[in-house]
Amino acid sequence: MKIYLDGKFVDSADAKVSVFDHGLLYGDGIFEGIRLYAGNVFRLEEHLERLEYSAKAILLKIPLTRKEMSDAVCETCRRNNLRDGYIRLVVTRGVGDLGLSPWLCPNPSVFIIADKIALYPPEHYTAGLSIVTVPTRRNSPAALPPTIKSLNYLNNILAKIEAKQAGALEAILLNDQGYIAECTGDNIFIVHKGRILTPAASQGALKGITRGVVFDIAGELGVPINEQNLTRYDVWNADESFLTGTAAEVVPVVKLDGREIGTGKPGAITGRVLAAYRQRVGTEGTKI
Repeated sequence: MKIYLDGKFVDSADAKVSVFDHGLLYGDGIFEGIRLYAGNVFRLEEHLERLEYSAKAILLKIPLTRKEMSDAVCETCRRNNLRDGYIRLVVTRGVGDLGLSPWLCPNPSVFIIADKIALYPPEHYTAGLSIVTVPTRRNSPAALPPTIKSLNYLNNILAKIEAKQAGALEAILLNDQGYIAECTGDNIFIVHKGRILTPAASQGALKGITRGVVFDIAGELGVPINEQNLTRYDVWNADESFLTGTAAEVVPVVKLDGREIGTGKPGAITGRVLAAYRQRVGTEGTKI
């Protein structure tokens, strides 16, 4: 496997960063997870825009232009003879000393990995997921805005650990007000009386690229969609629920905290959204 690392393509065994890189020492960096479908990098421009927004928020200067980054992503896929897979694009603060000061890291580092990806098992797309709510709360946007896709994912990891301990693959995190923020790696939607509802980014949700696609799809399908404060009660009593994410795509949820959602089976609107999403992935993006 070839890895893009600071302007060069190196074997995966030689793709190394310094132990003094602040991305490792302090989680000081940003990333994007991107999908490749049949040689099409899905919504690459939207991912690169979000990367730039994250960089601006933490005053990190990306050492490549948008065009250079796009070309590097596509070339990494080509070097690995990849037509379908997952791309991890990372920008770290770079090498510094053992202090926190980011201004002592003069050279940010960029690396790109393009590889295969393991999705949820196929049966979960037909039978649906059973998920739980975990005790760990989502970071407050006033402390660490979840809209910044940073390398500091310990909040999500703690919740993922709690989900596994409860025997679930995924979990809902509440914010400090008790409203639903998002899941450990996915955004969450519910369907109630013909309307699609999802938490706002201000409640602690990442502005997911797939989340945005669902808004577009809902408009095309003529299904009303809104951001709204949601509680666990709202999910328990929803007609349908589904999660979205670059890796997960659109996956139905049929049970939360032991309560069946709707009929306990994936719903019709969820099915239409998933079908429409899968129709888009080969066309909306950048051909490698």
